[in-house]
Amino acid sequence: MKGPLFYSKILLFGEYGIIQDSKGLSIPYNFYKGALKTDENPSSEAISSNKSLEKFAFYLADLQSKQPELVTFNLESLHLDIANGMYFDSSIPQGYGVGSSGALVAAIYDKYAYNKITVLENLTRDKLLQLKAIFSQMESFFHGKSSGLDPLNSYLSLPILINSKDNIEPTGIPSQSMQGKGAVFLIDSGIVGETAPMVSIFMENLKDNGFRKMLKSQFIKYTDACVENFLHGDIKSLFTNTKKLSKVVLNHFKPMIPEQFHQIWQHGIETNDYYLKLCGSGGGGYILGFTEDLEKAKASLKDYKLEVVYNF
Repeated sequence: MKGPLFYSKILLFGEYGIIQDSKGLSIPYNFYKGALKTDENPSSEAISSNKSLEKFAFYLADLQSKQPELVTFNLESLHLDIANGMYFDSSIPQGYGVGSSGALVAAIYDKYAYNKITVLENLTRDKLLQLKAIFSQMESFFHGKSSGLDPLNSYLSLPILINSKDNIEPTGIPSQSMQGKGAVFLIDSGIVGETAPMVSIFMENLKDNGFRKMLKSQFIKYTDACVENFLHGDIKSLFTNTKKLSKVVLNHFKPMIPEQFHQIWQHGIETNDYYLKLCGSGGGGYILGFTEDLEKAKASLKDYKLEVVYNF
């Protein structure tokens, strides 16, 4: 048994901001993927994944009994498959901000949900919001609180534009220019990031009036501008605004940036070789980079392996 593939995602813009209604832009990242599987001779990873699925299945049964109007599952079939050793076979690194739990949630919904909304339907805004609400509740098992966007992205395998909490839509993004010098890339921090503690720090900071003001007047302003610039292919403005965003994150989101990257982050801003930003909640995992000249960025970051996500 091997289920359909579900891909990882990258939130290009909108981390933390979307909690406060900023714009966001999330794109599928097909380099990593996962599928539901059953093996004759499971590995230790498969056994561990199977145990975790068992707990998740009990959580879903509880969710269904509390909110039957939201979503119902073929629980009998799910429990049977888990008893037969089903696990989630995934190359998506966990705690890296690229949506490992999102892909799993999408796979379970796709296989076991009754009356599921499918990608082939006319995806109205109401249907998208309904899916997002379902995925938010399902993924809360892993994070304590989830927007539902990661599973939505993985399930639809389409770029998603977040205009506000209640206004999301699939979107087209400018096609990549393989001959271009510019790129969006990932750097591996080598540290696994935990989402929940980072979100707690952010929520605590929100109690501070100065932080809230900065969020609105700078962080959200530049995030929204970056989304618009990216979608319209305005590369010059995109880099101007990404630089501003990178500065704001370095000044106000320091706990979310692994310490050994503070200097590298600053170096990018000073030299304009590249600009770094958080990928997901931070605290480790991947760091997202933007550069107008990939070769220059590679030379500047020679101690790190850069994974290109998108070419300008």
